[in-house]
Amino acid sequence: MPLITLTSDIGQKDYLAGAIKGQLLQTVPACTIIDISHDLTPFNYPQAAYVCRNAIKNFPDYSFHIVLINLFDNKSSHLLLAFHNQQYIICADNGLLTMIAEEKPGIIVGIPMHKPSASNALLTTRIIGQTIQAVADGESLHKIGIPDMDIVEKNPLLPMLGENWIEGQIIFIDHFENVVVNITREAFEAQRKGRKFSIAFKRDEIIDKISDTYTDVPEGEKLALFNSAGYLEIAINKGNAAGLLGLQGFSERQSSHIQNRLFYQTIRVYFE
Repeated sequence: MPLITLTSDIGQKDYLAGAIKGQLLQTVPACTIIDISHDLTPFNYPQAAYVCRNAIKNFPDYSFHIVLINLFDNKSSHLLLAFHNQQYIICADNGLLTMIAEEKPGIIVGIPMHKPSASNALLTTRIIGQTIQAVADGESLHKIGIPDMDIVEKNPLLPMLGENWIEGQIIFIDHFENVVVNITREAFEAQRKGRKFSIAFKRDEIIDKISDTYTDVPEGEKLALFNSAGYLEIAINKGNAAGLLGLQGFSERQSSHIQNRLFYQTIRVYFE
């Protein structure tokens, strides 16, 4: 019985999320479907990669992960099916795959789209469902799809490094307005080398310790911790860090007339 996850940027306001599940249940009748999120920000690849990567790794081996993000960025003749770290990932050929995997997966095949010019989310879902059923029935990936394809690759968004600092981008703001930065605990400690540190953002705001929980500071006070995915998080105990501290998330669609606001989208850690 295939286990299928769904992640998209289509939202929950209309019929489409439900219709996609209906298409999957028609083509893969014995499947179990689990929503990861349908509220990701359109065109925001770093956010999508962060959410997908950290959800996918918690699922049982051989689960199928459908990622419908920026699905029709171009009139592609195919979708991608990859097998990476014992998980199947299905997405558009738009660069997101390599951002999720943080490398190019060793096994990737192209799934042909019969009429790319007439594609829509439901037709695409039907093709995806047929592909999942074929894999579940034991067919080889190389027989199902086109092997050894050239694919669009995007590099994962990595922090910038200096001798005495590391600077990350805000890649996600959660439901509680906690701010997630693309600095992992491993990257932080490797750059820190045992030194003291200060986390600087928004004019004179400074944090100079890592908390274990939100309650390590009084209510209303700011803090930094590493979240369950291992990423640096800026929060306020029982408060909304993004709104109260004026922090904003990363967007690839930033236009030149608001570049002066980029300061509020980076978090720099200084070491001494």
